[in-house]
Amino acid sequence: MVVDADGGPALFRLVRFWSRRWSTRASAELTGEMRHVQHIQAVEAVHTAGQAAPRGGEATVNAIAHQLGLDHSGASRMVRDAAQAGYLVRAESEMDKRRTVVRLTPSGEQLLADARNWQRRVFDELTQSWEEHDRAQLAHYLRRLAGEVGA
Repeated sequence: MVVDADGGPALFRLVRFWSRRWSTRASAELTGEMRHVQHIQAVEAVHTAGQAAPRGGEATVNAIAHQLGLDHSGASRMVRDAAQAGYLVRAESEMDKRRTVVRLTPSGEQLLADARNWQRRVFDELTQSWEEHDRAQLAHYLRRLAGEVGA
């Protein structure tokens, strides 16, 4: 039996609503400047690509491009800009010396931690009137969906 929970339109309504607000609010709160939202996206992508990487947690530009939904050149520009800002560094792979990987710098790790804390605060604000069980269920389902999308 198929249940029509109308989740698809609701999901995309949320994505449309938060996409612009997230970039404006997060970048302003975390870095003080709007243009840094791409740095936040880049450090998130490097972290996620590293976790998903089969080669000892090393993130490549191709894996970052996949995470961001960009072509290689677009991801390469984002990595370059975030590296110039001090959040990322390109390095030789420890697994294969012919490969170049991207790693977070201490500043990048701090930006990632700050972004994750901000995301948690927003989730708490959005669900503050919910019962704890419902908040936990939504968080569980969001992690599950994110895990399946990223797989």
